[in-house]
Amino acid sequence: MPGAITDLDPFDLPEWLGTADVVWRADAGLRTGHLVRGRLTADGSAPEAAQELACDLLAVDEAYPAPVVDDASRLRVHQAWRHGQVVVGSLESRLVLAVPGTGFDPELVLDALSRLARAVGARTERYAALLRLG
Repeated sequence: MPGAITDLDPFDLPEWLGTADVVWRADAGLRTGHLVRGRLTADGSAPEAAQELACDLLAVDEAYPAPVVDDASRLRVHQAWRHGQVVVGSLESRLVLAVPGTGFDPELVLDALSRLARAVGARTERYAALLRLG
């Protein structure tokens, strides 16, 4: 049975996501498939520098050998994306940014992070991504 994404309110996330320079670091390469594990960290010398939050990227349209999310979650992700937003949620106790598609390229990663920045009230210039090849 496919999982269901539990929506999270972006304003319930840690405050430093909206006030610090933030870097999303991939734990694996983008070619690993529909789920890319990663983490958000506060970057710089501010007191927030020690902050870290597990945050994965999830492409919801992967359907073989089984769908990765239920139909209701997939529909919410597509609707949010169409309106310039990203679904911020929880899946299997991990924070996920859910996007349409079956995989990731650098442009999609940056787009998802830009939408997260806007969702938490941050300037998009304060967000960066550290990607892995492979």
